[in-house]
Amino acid sequence: MASKHNLIFVDAEIEKIKTNNLYRKLRYGKIKEGHITINQKKLLNLCSNDYLGIPNIPIDIKQLQASSRLVSGNDESYKKLEDKLAKHKSQQNSLIYPTGYMANLGAVSTIAKKGDIILSDELNHASIIESCKLSDAKVSIYKHNNMEDLNKKLKQKGINKFVITEGVFSMDGDLSSLKQITELSEKVNAITIVDDAHGDFVIGDDGRGTPEYFGVSKKIDLYISSLSKGLGSFGGYVASQNNVIDLFINKSKSFIYTSALPSFLIDHSLKRIGSNREKQKRKLEKNVVHLAEGLKQIGYNITSTTQIIPIIIGDEKKAMIFGEFLLNNGIFVQPIRYPTVPKNQARLRISVTAWLSDKDVDRILGIFEKAYRKFS
Repeated sequence: MASKHNLIFVDAEIEKIKTNNLYRKLRYGKIKEGHITINQKKLLNLCSNDYLGIPNIPIDIKQLQASSRLVSGNDESYKKLEDKLAKHKSQQNSLIYPTGYMANLGAVSTIAKKGDIILSDELNHASIIESCKLSDAKVSIYKHNNMEDLNKKLKQKGINKFVITEGVFSMDGDLSSLKQITELSEKVNAITIVDDAHGDFVIGDDGRGTPEYFGVSKKIDLYISSLSKGLGSFGGYVASQNNVIDLFINKSKSFIYTSALPSFLIDHSLKRIGSNREKQKRKLEKNVVHLAEGLKQIGYNITSTTQIIPIIIGDEKKAMIFGEFLLNNGIFVQPIRYPTVPKNQARLRISVTAWLSDKDVDRILGIFEKAYRKFS
């Protein structure tokens, strides 16, 4: 039965989105390893966040029960995974959230209070932006990876000062200037928070992440990350010292007022952490170099050194046409547009995974060469 209101203002908003070439719709398909099948057409998948492509590990889906950990019991498997994640990040403790988005919302909004100030990189993920808004702290945005601007804004007054950045930026694929950030933070006793969702399990020794890669892991006060990207499982987590985790257990709303992950997903993550990740990591690194160097030789302006490789198009409509051309030629890569990225900075965001074979990468490069001749 339809609502008694026809909500015609919604139609006007959708029409505005379409006029600005920003309309989105869901594409339904079936994903298997490095491919996705849409409308019975098998495509190479360059949109997956399953970076390491860890081979499928059997899980017991009978373990479906999930409820609030504080109210209905706390399976010991959560503790096993949290201990492993804490060790992975060289921290005292960790806490699992249902998603990485919820981990950001719950952690930042809980630890930052009225009278505090948060310094946030202008290209930080939407979940960080929203988490900062949810806190009662003052939020000051510094220019992307601009240490001069950060240093200037760190001079602002605040009871506690926080600097928050991504480790690998999700839309540009570049690395945060963590060495300089930690140096500046130390000078003013600022607390450093890193969302390493796209660097975790992928970058650094044993995949310990971007801070480890830069040699500053001991200078990070709070890690926020994901289990659903490099690890290829599901969920999010935070890692820090014991008192911080204790605070989140007691005051973090996105932890307290929601059901926990089902225990079979906890078991899935445990098995994946214990798998041969290093072999997959080496394959991923090889694929990144192969694809990035090939795109440069074709003529694309590639600056990323990570598994996230953006091809900046600019115009939103042109990006959609470019993406449709790739789709018709066997590659699934989604155009990214405003508000995910600034207006007139639309792009094709390539996600490289270890699922791709050398033959797959060569095929991808061949199709991108055709696209370059057509759209350049």
